[in-house]
Amino acid sequence: MTAPLAEETTIRQAEQADLLEVFRIERACFPQPWPFSAFETFVGEPGFLVAVRDLTVQGYVVSDVTPNYGRDIGHVKDIAVAPDARGEGVGRRLLTEALARLAVAGAAVVKLEVRETNDVAQSLYRDVGFEPMRRVPRYYEDGEDALLMVLDVADWQQSRSQPPS
Repeated sequence: MTAPLAEETTIRQAEQADLLEVFRIERACFPQPWPFSAFETFVGEPGFLVAVRDLTVQGYVVSDVTPNYGRDIGHVKDIAVAPDARGEGVGRRLLTEALARLAVAGAAVVKLEVRETNDVAQSLYRDVGFEPMRRVPRYYEDGEDALLMVLDVADWQQSRSQPPS
């Protein structure tokens, strides 16, 4: 990971003007991309963040919180980093900022789904504190299974406040 590049990257709420770059990254990263209109519905939402460096969107995350009888559930719905910005810590920064915002919004747990074959993403999620919960058969349109991964927000916050050993 090239830390200086990640440090030069700003994480901010997505704006309408970011959507074309977000959609280009989505299409470059996923075999079954979200439609452009899906991103339009999240503009203005606190969980739609972009990573920007040199006026260019490097990646994005879409997340939200669903009320659940006092134990609200955060959901990381989509996260991607442009192929030429990978390995620089951008995805980790987007994910941790999204988790912080989900915590502020009241999420007690956060879930996400990841392709069973996406070892790089699974490694990042585990490193941040997500644990595999179960396999979801044929979750994706192409028939691939997903892993449902879950993070306990209180545990994550506590691990972040402890000095490294």
